Amino acid sequence: MKPETAGYLDKAQTLLSEAEAILGIHLHEAARRTAYPAAFHATQALIFEKTGQTPKTHSGVHTGFLRLPRSDLRIPIDLRIFLSQSYNLKVVSDYAIGPGASVTADIAAAAIATGRRFAAQIVILPDDT
Repeated sequence: MKPETAGYLDKAQTLLSEAEAILGIHLHEAARRTAYPAAFHATQALIFEKTGQTPKTHSGVHTGFLRLPRSDLRIPIDLRIFLSQSYNLKVVSDYAIGPGASVTADIAAAAIATGRRFAAQIVILPDDT
């Protein structure tokens, strides 16, 4: 694993630990919101490991992730869609109002757990470059 890849994964793990701590004090929206940058950094790690380049913007990371081989079955489908789902829920947490804008403890905990699985899956991917 390249040092830059490890750095992005370390950042993802730090954010996931912070999200769990935030969830522990019942700030569900903040915990849920923190799961997205963790997925963002884990995805940056994967892209860097595979391409040697690091997109910095949200759209660049999403596009870079989609450009990776779709036939690669080492990342299960629920994890492949986690980045975009996580971003969409972040937008809801940040900007939406009304009944559909609230985030429950269960939703936040599920996002954090999936974020951990996502980061862990990237760590175990063999180097095929």
